[in-house]
Amino acid sequence: MAKIVILGGGYAGMMAATHLEQLGESFTLVNAHEYHYLTTLLHEAAGGRSDVHNYCIPIRDILTKRTSELVVDKVKTINRENRTVTLENGELSYDYLVYAIGWVPEFFGIPGLAEYSLGIRDLESAKEIRQHIEECFKKYKETQDSRDLRIVVGGAGLTGIELLGELMEFLPQLCQQLDIDFSLVDVQCIEAMPSILPQVAPPLRDVAAKTLTDKGAKLRIGIKILKVEPNKVILEGADPVEASTIIWTGGVRANPLLQELGFTCDRRGRAKVTPYLQSVDDERIFIGGDSAWCDDEQGRPLPPTAQVATQMGTTIAKNLHALVHGHKEEMKSFRPSLKGTLASLGREVGVGDMGGIPVRGMVASLAKEATKVKYLWELGGMRLTAEKTQQVVQL
Repeated sequence: MAKIVILGGGYAGMMAATHLEQLGESFTLVNAHEYHYLTTLLHEAAGGRSDVHNYCIPIRDILTKRTSELVVDKVKTINRENRTVTLENGELSYDYLVYAIGWVPEFFGIPGLAEYSLGIRDLESAKEIRQHIEECFKKYKETQDSRDLRIVVGGAGLTGIELLGELMEFLPQLCQQLDIDFSLVDVQCIEAMPSILPQVAPPLRDVAAKTLTDKGAKLRIGIKILKVEPNKVILEGADPVEASTIIWTGGVRANPLLQELGFTCDRRGRAKVTPYLQSVDDERIFIGGDSAWCDDEQGRPLPPTAQVATQMGTTIAKNLHALVHGHKEEMKSFRPSLKGTLASLGREVGVGDMGGIPVRGMVASLAKEATKVKYLWELGGMRLTAEKTQQVVQL
């Protein structure tokens, strides 16, 4: 029996594990936590919509067969020649490996950004952002320091804009609780590119911008962050911004382990894969999610989205199953079916497209909530959907 090891319990890793279990394969999943968390929804927890624990699922609630082993540990290195994975607390051997460890923040070499900003990386960091904002607002009651009511969000991509939408609903409630005049709150989103939300059509970007600015947010587009100091953001061609809360959402790159191990990588550290999602450097290693450098039919790298990652996980499981059983000819090239992009701007408003059809307002918001249910169904079927929907879907 082939030894299959999956590294990482994110979208790609969990979907690969789920489908391998359905296909009757035994495997070992290595993950830093005993739970799988919904990375693309962490802006809701950071922005105050719901408790952070509503966005995680115990892995043992998803993988229920005895042949599916979970090892809670962190990966230190991989020896491709000996086919071993060294963990912080042990070592595993493998015949086939699925690498889906995921991403780390991309700071683009901006001095001080890593040291003096918060980021939405996992459950704890999302919780930290919410608690930090609440503490700053409470502190303002004593200090009357305007910096404590100023929040800078770096990056106006999907995560930054969705976080902004959550904050502009949460902060008025927080001000009411603390008896603070909301008009004193200053929330700025700073983006170096010439527009927000590059993932959606320009007219929808305008809708998103108006929605957020009407709620009181400031969108500062086309302005580069040059440097970050404690409680200060240095900008190109504009006055510095002093703020007690600085949040960075401006980019991701693959875990540096891939480059350290000598895989063929792109500028974001993602390892090049074949059409079957095998590493071009080692056919016994499949790579998925934010770790995979995979081109579409036009030769353009696929975006590092959860939608792509989950479909990669499914394809990896099916191709690995075929390879393990000597049916290499049955392996299929990865052909993602991209359904569009939806961006929430709070509980009841959103923008995006569904299969090429632009949607906005309540329709987009409901569609976004529906994608949560769809993912739960794909991950754990009716049982998991019934158990978790009430926690994840927040209307």
